[in-house]
Amino acid sequence: MAVLVTGGAGYIGSHMVWALIDAGEEVVVLDRLSTGFRWAVAPEARFYEGDLADAALLAQVFSENSIDAIIHFAGSIIVPESVADPLSYYDNNTVKSRALIAAAVAAKIPHFVFSSTAAVYGTPDGTEPVLESAALRPESPYGSSKLMTEIMLRDTAAAHDFTYTALRYFNVAGADPRGRTGQSTAGATHLIKVASEAALGKRAGMDVFGTDYPTPDGTCVRDYIHVTDLANAHLKALQRMRAGGGSIVANCGYGRGFSVLEVLEQVKAVSGKDFPVHFAGRRPGDAVLIVANPSVAMRELDWTPQHDDLGFIVRTALDWEEHLGKRNQI
Repeated sequence: MAVLVTGGAGYIGSHMVWALIDAGEEVVVLDRLSTGFRWAVAPEARFYEGDLADAALLAQVFSENSIDAIIHFAGSIIVPESVADPLSYYDNNTVKSRALIAAAVAAKIPHFVFSSTAAVYGTPDGTEPVLESAALRPESPYGSSKLMTEIMLRDTAAAHDFTYTALRYFNVAGADPRGRTGQSTAGATHLIKVASEAALGKRAGMDVFGTDYPTPDGTCVRDYIHVTDLANAHLKALQRMRAGGGSIVANCGYGRGFSVLEVLEQVKAVSGKDFPVHFAGRRPGDAVLIVANPSVAMRELDWTPQHDDLGFIVRTALDWEEHLGKRNQI
């Protein structure tokens, strides 16, 4: 049987494809290459270029491959952009996910892993690591668009022979320790990616948005998870469902937060480079502080993080950024 990875040419998706290949899985990738790269897809995977809402293309993919699971990454992810253009996010993240889920049900594909987000929580009450049972109060159309898809999955699983795992990501960072793939999108907004570019002189400096939050240093606090650990959580979710496990929602993070300024200091320390930092006002849609309680993932998925170290995360991000610089010179 094969696994369909939507968005498999993107940042997290390309890591997932490699993780599946390493595990001996047959992999099919569907990606329209809006932000991903064909070269980022492992050569062992079968690749289709196109939109996941293209019913004819999905029918072709399903007819040409024996697929028993979908891992769905494809979507838009920039919080401020979602605030400025909400309808495009509801279209790309919700409407198209609905089309994919419907196609999966029609094709009798029983297992679905969904790339969700901690943005469904908004800013939690208090400072304790957030549980999956916490109130769901997204503060951006991005978070709302993902929550709507979770609701569709829940209701679909109740009505059909269909099992899903929704993984709520906290802040994903770093790159494949073996140097096979990493965050490659130009103009990316991920903090560690942007800081790595600044450290290597690819940017003149960088902005910090908001220094007056109710946190120890006034900047937002986030839980940073290495992308390889995140891909492994998806693999564990797939294995659990194939073994008969039911539908679950699980946080993917480490249970420890770092502020924006702490991350920047770590990037400077690991790189040995200083770079200008400009302070600006808050961005719309940014939560103040959000840290995962990953106990459900650790218990239900038998998932144990291997790279719970901010310095390691930063080092792999910097190594990949250096690799990209050499690649672009060829």
